[in-house]
Amino acid sequence: MARRDWLAGELTLLLFALVLAVAALTSVGFLADRMRLGLERDARQMIAADVLLISDQPFAAAFAEQAARDGLRVAQTVTFPSMATARVAGAGSPAGVVGAGSEGGAGSAAGSAQAGAEAPSQLAALKAVTDGYPLRGRLKVAEAPGGPEHEAEGIPAAGTVWVDEALLIALGVRVGDSLQLGNKTFRIARIITQELDRGAGFMNFAPRVMLPLSDLDATGLIGWGSRVTYRLLVAGPDAAGAAYRKWAEGEIAQRHLRNTRIESLESGQPQMRQTLDRAERFLSLVAVLSSMIAAVAIAMSARRYMQRHTDACAVYKCMGLTRAQILAAFGLEFLLLGLAGAAVGVGLGYVAHYGLLLSLGGLLQVSLPQPSLVPALVGIAAGLVLLVGFALPPLLALTRVAPLRVLRRDIGTPPISAWVAYALGLGAFVALLLVAARDLKLGLTTAGGFVGAGIVFALLALALLTMLSRGLRGRARGSVGWRFALAVLERRRAVTALQTVALAIGLMALLLLGMTRNDLIDSWRNATPADAPNRFIINIQPDQRDPLRAMLERNGIADLLYPMVRGRLTHIDDRPIQPDSYPDGRARNLVEREFNLSYTDALPAGNQIVAGQWSNGAGLPAGASVEEGIAKTLRIRLGDTLRFDVAGQTVEAPVTSLRKLEWSSMRVNFFVILPTTQMRDLPATYITAFHLPAAKAALGNQLTAAFPNITVVNTDLILRQVQAVLDQVIAAVEFLFVFTLLAGVTVLYAALSGARDERKRDAGLLKALGASAALVRQTQYAEFLVVGGLAGLLASLGALAVGWGLSQFVFDFPYRFNGWIVPVGVVSGMLCAFAGGWLGLREVLRQPALATLRDA
Repeated sequence: MARRDWLAGELTLLLFALVLAVAALTSVGFLADRMRLGLERDARQMIAADVLLISDQPFAAAFAEQAARDGLRVAQTVTFPSMATARVAGAGSPAGVVGAGSEGGAGSAAGSAQAGAEAPSQLAALKAVTDGYPLRGRLKVAEAPGGPEHEAEGIPAAGTVWVDEALLIALGVRVGDSLQLGNKTFRIARIITQELDRGAGFMNFAPRVMLPLSDLDATGLIGWGSRVTYRLLVAGPDAAGAAYRKWAEGEIAQRHLRNTRIESLESGQPQMRQTLDRAERFLSLVAVLSSMIAAVAIAMSARRYMQRHTDACAVYKCMGLTRAQILAAFGLEFLLLGLAGAAVGVGLGYVAHYGLLLSLGGLLQVSLPQPSLVPALVGIAAGLVLLVGFALPPLLALTRVAPLRVLRRDIGTPPISAWVAYALGLGAFVALLLVAARDLKLGLTTAGGFVGAGIVFALLALALLTMLSRGLRGRARGSVGWRFALAVLERRRAVTALQTVALAIGLMALLLLGMTRNDLIDSWRNATPADAPNRFIINIQPDQRDPLRAMLERNGIADLLYPMVRGRLTHIDDRPIQPDSYPDGRARNLVEREFNLSYTDALPAGNQIVAGQWSNGAGLPAGASVEEGIAKTLRIRLGDTLRFDVAGQTVEAPVTSLRKLEWSSMRVNFFVILPTTQMRDLPATYITAFHLPAAKAALGNQLTAAFPNITVVNTDLILRQVQAVLDQVIAAVEFLFVFTLLAGVTVLYAALSGARDERKRDAGLLKALGASAALVRQTQYAEFLVVGGLAGLLASLGALAVGWGLSQFVFDFPYRFNGWIVPVGVVSGMLCAFAGGWLGLREVLRQPALATLRDA
């Protein structure tokens, strides 16, 4: 039967739809998998290792020894803040201080310091490293300010340091001069231009000084009570790294090392992790929507196959075959078809994803690892699931054909009552979407949206078709073609509704990718925009607020200065804070250190109240506002009373609201905002953040010259790293979208071809009754326009609804309504239906009516 069907062309459309559907799914899957693996590999550069252990105490030798036994590479770093003092190379006298008006200068207004004057000093972020650092990524350095950068070979030599250019400017020294760190003098050898694992802590934003770990003891800077962070970097094969991570987790728990944790990209670089998470979700969305279009094509092709085999099943029944035998025969045929089609589709998808890589050209400057077997397995499973889920109900209906149809052609296929089969198909399809999405929330949101849309579309299509046929029939008396078209729509409402729903679901997937993709990517970019704050100023004293703000305003920068008060959380309600009561290491670290508290009457920009009510404004009861993430970590709820110890004074406030923050915005954010009335008289410093264009980079030096006590933190490097990965991901998404759009249009044509037989039969009957080719064409075109317009209308409304759900519950973006989707959807539906109908109508108009009816 399979051989006969293949030679007769009965399986061509179904196999074509299956192969193209699997190819579309697996090509996206292969590239998405390679992009995911490549991004994860490159993202490890942001922590300079595969596994990163962090502690405030030196690590026991067992940790490095275990890594060596596992064949892993190991490096160590020690970081802490300290003062760096400038010294003239080869002499003990202080270096000259560059005047404030000179290029890149920072210091006093005097042109130079007098001999014997106090040497200029600057708070710096010291980082002592061992050989092999960094294990992932590359450190880049330059030999002179503004000089060409190159990858560093090794680490600073003994007795030398590498520094940020900002430190040279702040101290008025040059490469080759000397720098005093504690008890030891170092020679400045190079300038650091790229340090990917720098981290997001404020002390890491101070100018970096990097030295060899072997020279650290000679400085005498680390003593009892020093706030030092020790890091153990481990890298190697993935399997060995995963095993070591599991061993280290057990060792930390067994030794009760409360202040030791294993850091990953999630905790070490939250902005980068958020960007990668959104990238993977968007790539998964492309794969899920490809599955949606594939399902439409398979369902319509299976329905067409059923219609064309109705007579054959009646003959089988007359020859004595049972329903079970017929179902087994068709099931085996479809199994062979599914395996063959899925295998060919996977092969084509693998080849097509290489074409995608070639089309990316220079956009991807990194080599991508080979994909895993997961996309191939998902593709094969997709082919079988799509066939079983969407071909089984029509096959069950096919086995119910009455033998009497051999004599009476008016006896059609009995109504499908196999709801169990439909439930099975729907469940299998949802499971497939969850596998393709690799994200439970994304898969359920998309699958639920499309299943719900299919049900709503069916009801709306029936209602709209009834209204159209009744409302327009009286107005179309002068047009025979429109009367015939409306009569056909009314007579075949169920079939027309099915075709409309199929077309609407396919169009909805394309519209969701085409139109809402722009909104999602724009929101994605806006989450960390190019003009995001790249400078922080901390340690601003109260009497410096107004002059500093005035200086910023003169340079075209208007920004809010936030007060910052240090306080330790001591009680939640009447419960004293006990670090041991929190099993999570992050929670223990939070309660063991002081919080950066703030107060303000107005809700800060970028903050969104998600629970409770903002209550620090005029006339409102005073209360505390807590960031929702830390509230969950510390188990803080609305109504709880928080008690803080601020410089020996107690501050209490009930929690009246929870806030959601956009950490990737690089704005100033606070975990806890307390009432202004209780905080106004407490000792505070101020902090601000703003975007400083490259043309005004000298302003940072002018600020430190005018206000020597402040610290200007340059976050431009971190921002550039986030933007670089974001641009790479968006480029991949753009090309994935183009490919999926083209594949979707092709698969959509297969879905539209499912109704070709009915239209050919109607056209042949009209010609047999004397209708002209022009009348047949007008009738068919009118039907196409109505069905396509209705499908486009439903698809655009569904795309708006599903797009809103994805932006709110999956991508976490503010949704922007785009009214153009509706007219674009209606026109697109008309064009798709018209194109599909025109292709099928051409052969009808070329052959006699008798041949058309005989073939039909």
